[in-house]
Amino acid sequence: MRIEQLSLSELHIPFKTRFQHASAERSEIASIWVEASAEGFVGYGESCPRPYVTGETTESARAFFAGTHQSLRQDIVDLDSLRKWMTTHAATIDSNPAAWCAVELALLDLLAKVTGQTVESLLSVPALSGPFRYTAVLGDSGEAAFAATAHAYQRMGFRDFKLKLSGDLERDTRKVALLDSVDSTFRVRVDANNLWPDVRIAETYLRDLGRSFAGVEEPLISKRYAELRQLSEALGYPIILDESLTSSAQFRFLEGTADRWVINVRVSKMGGLLRSLGVVSAARARGIPLIVGAQVGETSLLTRAALIVAQAAGDDLLAQEGAFGTFLLERDVCDPSLMFGAGGILDPRTYPFDTLGFGLPLSPYGANGKPPKNA
Repeated sequence: MRIEQLSLSELHIPFKTRFQHASAERSEIASIWVEASAEGFVGYGESCPRPYVTGETTESARAFFAGTHQSLRQDIVDLDSLRKWMTTHAATIDSNPAAWCAVELALLDLLAKVTGQTVESLLSVPALSGPFRYTAVLGDSGEAAFAATAHAYQRMGFRDFKLKLSGDLERDTRKVALLDSVDSTFRVRVDANNLWPDVRIAETYLRDLGRSFAGVEEPLISKRYAELRQLSEALGYPIILDESLTSSAQFRFLEGTADRWVINVRVSKMGGLLRSLGVVSAARARGIPLIVGAQVGETSLLTRAALIVAQAAGDDLLAQEGAFGTFLLERDVCDPSLMFGAGGILDPRTYPFDTLGFGLPLSPYGANGKPPKNA
């Protein structure tokens, strides 16, 4: 295969409601979109560069793309050469994981289409079987909106919840109590988005919330593994690593303490599908549970890629996040939008997937409100 065209653009799709947590507030998605074409086919890729996750922006993604564009078109002709390119440019990908993610997904989609197969077949992994069950996510909204959303999730049959903390103890305590009043048997984990400077402050705050959790995500400044381990031991429940684990190389900091950790694998953050699958394999070998997460504002394309990761996690999958589709977005790049239904269930067998690539039918509006190219 010879890559004929490779292009990058930005996605601008409004949210139906603003989404807020301790690190950011958003009213529209901030994503990049890559298209790769060859032999009459087009492959599509997406990612979400975030300065507070991997230090990336849309501008840095454009710089990465400009600096690698020629090499990508010349050197990648099949899956083996794609893997070789990743090995040769590992340090560059480590610094630009989200930028690489969009490129990699587009190339995997294209390679599978050109060779007449699904991405699963291309990668020699099992076809999706499902169903997949997603977590309800509650952002840092006002109490009335928070209560309404919690009750709506309950009516839909959700049992697993993730609560974004604000750093305002009174505010967060009321929300925890409100969620327990809806149903005290919900499984709840909290996401602090690197709120606290040290273990003592974090421990006191979390204890003052008045209940135990299934885990706390990123409570401290990221990558302080010894302090995070200390906090987990004090609280008696695990630390969920997100920004603190962005590559397989960081497993060396977790050795011998598998019971203290859960890893949140987000395809964009990890640097694409292949690297995400590598992290899943390394975590399972160490007995570390997994969450397959999502960036706020992902479209169906990243949701589709994450299904492969979730399936690979097998019995070590603790929870799955994302698949909000047009519950959150004014429009999706795919039609129908790939999203959860009642009980947080997404069954891929009910979607009209094509048999090539990721198999997603693009919306008549395309990625940026224009008719799509050949899918």
